[in-house]
Amino acid sequence: MKLVVQVRLLPTPVQAAALEATLRACNEAATWVSEVAFERGEFKNFALRKLTYEQVKSRWNLGAQAAQHPIKKTCDAYATLKANLRAGRLGRPGSTRYRRATQKPVAFRLYGAQPYDDRMLSWQIAGRTVSVWTTGGRMKNVAFTASVEQLATLTLYRRGESDLVHRDGMWFLNATCEFPEAEPSTEPVDFLGIDLGIVNIATTSDGEIMAGRELNRIRIRERGLRTKLQKKNTPSARRRLKKRRRKEARRARDINHKIAKHVVAEAERTGRGIALEDLTGIRERVRLRKPQRATHSSWSFAQLGQFIAYKARKAGVPVVHVDPAYTSRTCAECGHIDRANRVSQAWFACRSCGFVDRADRNSSRNIRARAWELWRRGAQSTAPAPPPKPAGGAGRKRSTTASGARCASPSL
Repeated sequence: MKLVVQVRLLPTPVQAAALEATLRACNEAATWVSEVAFERGEFKNFALRKLTYEQVKSRWNLGAQAAQHPIKKTCDAYATLKANLRAGRLGRPGSTRYRRATQKPVAFRLYGAQPYDDRMLSWQIAGRTVSVWTTGGRMKNVAFTASVEQLATLTLYRRGESDLVHRDGMWFLNATCEFPEAEPSTEPVDFLGIDLGIVNIATTSDGEIMAGRELNRIRIRERGLRTKLQKKNTPSARRRLKKRRRKEARRARDINHKIAKHVVAEAERTGRGIALEDLTGIRERVRLRKPQRATHSSWSFAQLGQFIAYKARKAGVPVVHVDPAYTSRTCAECGHIDRANRVSQAWFACRSCGFVDRADRNSSRNIRARAWELWRRGAQSTAPAPPPKPAGGAGRKRSTTASGARCASPSL
C-alpha cells in the first residue's frame, strides 16, 4: 500500500529563491498547457505533449524531464474534473457551479505543488540532504529534517515521485512510500463497532468513549477569533489570521490519528475486525438550524474513517462498512426500533424491553452486529465504493460496500 511521508526542507536563501522560481515556472507552464488543451479539446497526455512540449521546454527554460510534468499535471487535473462532473460533485449540468467549472480552462496556483521523479530529485538520507533540479541548475545539499522513524521509512520503502510543496513560508517534500501489507485476517473472532459523532468523536462497542469536548471547544474558540479578526480587518488582524490558518485542521488531524491508532491497536490485540458506518452523503441528507451548520460542516468523520481504514490495512485488520440507518433508534438487546427510544442526545431507553444504555454505545453495538452479519454473508474487508452513477439525474444513492454487496438492512 502507498502512503506519503512528509519531511521539511531547510534551504538557504539562495536555494529557496531557486525553488520558488522553479515552482512559478512549472505552474505558469501548466496553466498555459491547460489553456491549449481547453482550446483544442485535447486532454490525452501523448497528444497534448505533441502540441506543447517544445514550447514548454524553451519558453520556461525547463529541462527535458521537467517539461513533461506540467503536461502530465494538466491531464490529471482534467481527468479529476471529468470524474467530479460525472459523479455530480459540481452540481447538475446547466447549474451555475457546473458552468463555472466547464466554461474556462483549469488554472494552477503560482506556487502549487510540483512532482519530482528520481531523475530530478535524489535523496542522501544518511546526510539528511537532497539534490533538487531547479531552473537555475541543480541545487545540491539542500538540508531536510525528519524523525528517526521517517528516515527509516524513507530508506526502506520510498518509491516513485516526491512532491515539492511551499506552504506558509515553509518548504516540504512529500515522498511516496510503498509499505508492505500485513496478511489480512480472514477469521476475526468478532467486530469492534465504532459509532462516529460530534459530541463523542468515537464510541466503541466495548463502551470506550473518545469525547470531542476538547476539539469542539477549540473549534468554537477559533471560529469566534476568526470572526473578530475578519471584522477588524486591519493589517495586523490579517497577519494574525494568516498565521493561525490551518491550526484548527492540524489539531483535528492529530486527534483523529491518535483515535485511529488506538482503535486499530485494540482490534488487532483482541483478534477482531472493525465495523464503521458508511456516512456517505450525510451532509446532503441532514437539515440543520443555522447555529448548528458550522459544527456539522467541520465534523471530520471521513478523515477519521480513512485513517482507521489505512492503519487497519497495515495491521491486517478487516474493516467492514455498514448502513447506519436506524442504528440510533434500534435496541441492541431486543431489536425494537422506535424514534422514542432515543430519549436524549446522551441516553437510550428501549420502550419495549426497558434496556437503558448510553446512546452512542447502543449504536456502536448495532453497528458491530450488522458488520458481523455482513461478514457471515461474505462481504470483503475494504473501504466504501464510490457512489454509483445517478441514472437520469438526481436521486438518493444506494448505500453499498466496495465489494458491491449491499449494506445490512436496518432490521438486523
